[in-house]
Amino acid sequence: MSLKYRRIGVAMTGSYCTFSNAFAEIEHLVKEGADVQIILSEHVQETDSRFGTAAEFQIKAAELTGHHPWTSIVEAETIGPKALFDVLIILPCTGNTMAKLANGITDGPVTMAAKAHLRNERPLVLSLASNDALGMNLKNIGTLLNTKHIYLVPFGQDSPVKKPNSMIAHTELLLQTVEAALEERQIQPLVISPFV
Repeated sequence: MSLKYRRIGVAMTGSYCTFSNAFAEIEHLVKEGADVQIILSEHVQETDSRFGTAAEFQIKAAELTGHHPWTSIVEAETIGPKALFDVLIILPCTGNTMAKLANGITDGPVTMAAKAHLRNERPLVLSLASNDALGMNLKNIGTLLNTKHIYLVPFGQDSPVKKPNSMIAHTELLLQTVEAALEERQIQPLVISPFV
């Protein structure tokens, strides 16, 4: 399946250590011909970290997509009534964001984007990055896996010895996951061996 001319939203939450992979995958989407609009959580808009500054992330988002990133609930709300996206991706999707989605909490641009998009019964793809995926967040992952129109990028433990509860998505499978989600399929296998 071609992603050419597909309208794709990419919402970014604060797993800053995964941003280099996230931006690489956004670049792949653009190279595939997709029209990509980035939505940033409040934390991504405001937080400078050892992985880069908030300003740098916003500039990179605009350079990659040709669109200024959306930063407000007001902008994200328009996704629903205007049916703006064929697919929405949360990349990366933190444990905090998964918990909010699983419990129907809409308190920022990313969660509003997800709510507005799902109202149109279109696919929402989650690329998880959570230090407690096998801890407190496991129940939320289970809830989301059983929610219609939600699909996950295959994931695995990133540091089984040092961080036994931590799991992250295999972002190199993002494009395949998106293509499957557009056909209302969950790519398999979902859980892949630990990263080496």
